[in-house]
Amino acid sequence: MRISRSTGYAMLAVGYIAKHKEEGIILSQTISKKYKIPLEYLLKIMQQLVRANILRSKRGPRGGFSLAKPTKKITMLQVIEAVDGPMISQLNLIELARKEKFSSRAEQAYKKGLDQARNVYDKTKLSDLVGSK
Repeated sequence: MRISRSTGYAMLAVGYIAKHKEEGIILSQTISKKYKIPLEYLLKIMQQLVRANILRSKRGPRGGFSLAKPTKKITMLQVIEAVDGPMISQLNLIELARKEKFSSRAEQAYKKGLDQARNVYDKTKLSDLVGSK
């Protein structure tokens, strides 16, 4: 399991927007400057979050980003998977090691760890992270 720098930036952006939701639309430039994230890179990440229905975007001179739903309905898992794709096992040790017992056990342990991580991320709501209700 690998969580990318892009996902870290996504979490920062979503968290910033959640903390400042009373301000309405948030400019990507504001987030870029605050966290020193290259603007073009951030915009690509934010578009992934829009496609995943985590953020809403508004174009034009007064454009920017806002949350697409309440903070209680956005999970860390949704943000991670919006940017990095589904958290799934891609080991295939059983096939590679010709069904040897150790490979089966290793694959089961890996799957268990991945399932536990998915569960933690899925239970962690944006509202828990930013302290909002």
